[in-house]
Amino acid sequence: MKFLLIIPTHNEEKNILFTLKSLQQQTFQDFFCVIVNDGSTDKTKEIVENFVENHSKFKIQNLELSKHEPGAKVVRTFNKGLESVDIKDFDVICKFDADIIFPADYLMKLNAIYETNPKAGMVSGLVKIKKSIFENKLAFDFKDEKHQWKFENLSSKNHVRGPIKSYRKECFLEMNGLRPVLGWDNIDVMLAKKNGWEILTIKDLWVKHLRPTAFQYKNQKAEKLGEYFYNIGLNLPLTMISSAKSSLKNRSFSEFFTTMKSYLKQKGIRKLSDEEIKFIRKLRWNEMFRKK
Repeated sequence: MKFLLIIPTHNEEKNILFTLKSLQQQTFQDFFCVIVNDGSTDKTKEIVENFVENHSKFKIQNLELSKHEPGAKVVRTFNKGLESVDIKDFDVICKFDADIIFPADYLMKLNAIYETNPKAGMVSGLVKIKKSIFENKLAFDFKDEKHQWKFENLSSKNHVRGPIKSYRKECFLEMNGLRPVLGWDNIDVMLAKKNGWEILTIKDLWVKHLRPTAFQYKNQKAEKLGEYFYNIGLNLPLTMISSAKSSLKNRSFSEFFTTMKSYLKQKGIRKLSDEEIKFIRKLRWNEMFRKK
């Protein structure tokens, strides 16, 4: 199978070369990689251009700086990369972050799943973050004998995370691509399930995430959660229950009101069809009743 790798990037001069080198060193080499530079103001552009000069499997696409919109921005940047190639030439489409180091057998193991399981729609490994300092000399070492890396505990180990998405092309096309909204990286999973695809994670395969996810949004978590609940199509009862569960988990009474206030003020047109919203609501109710 042939892989298309698209890497949206903005001001990643400290990390992007680690990502590209780890992909260049893959044992599975049937891929093409598009790095989409979204108006970086640091040395990202120069670093990537120097790299692609000597590596024909990689190309850079430079864009003007786009408007900052959590969730929407990265998907729109990804879509620019997608538009620059003919996806008919590929079997698997990947959206990777520009601050990930992959083990050398990463693509090989993904390919093995796609080859042997025709119902596999989305596949990934797990994401780990550093416990303390990052040692350059151990950047591409995945034995982790010093136990410097821990699971980035933002979601279940069964969830294909945003920084390392991969899709069988048919699955990607059936879900009509990625939705440019906050929560796109959960919407895709739900739409894949709607269309009967399996979502798989390889538990003994992991990547190094050099810059933890959404660290800059921690103070806005409750507000973003309300926007997310709106974007995925939840109605008022589902949003109230989901907000209450999150508030109890975080032991924050005020979080419930902040989340609900954010949800109620959302006025934008949802990026989902009525049929997709109906499925997602049913899925959320079913998941709630299944949990203890």
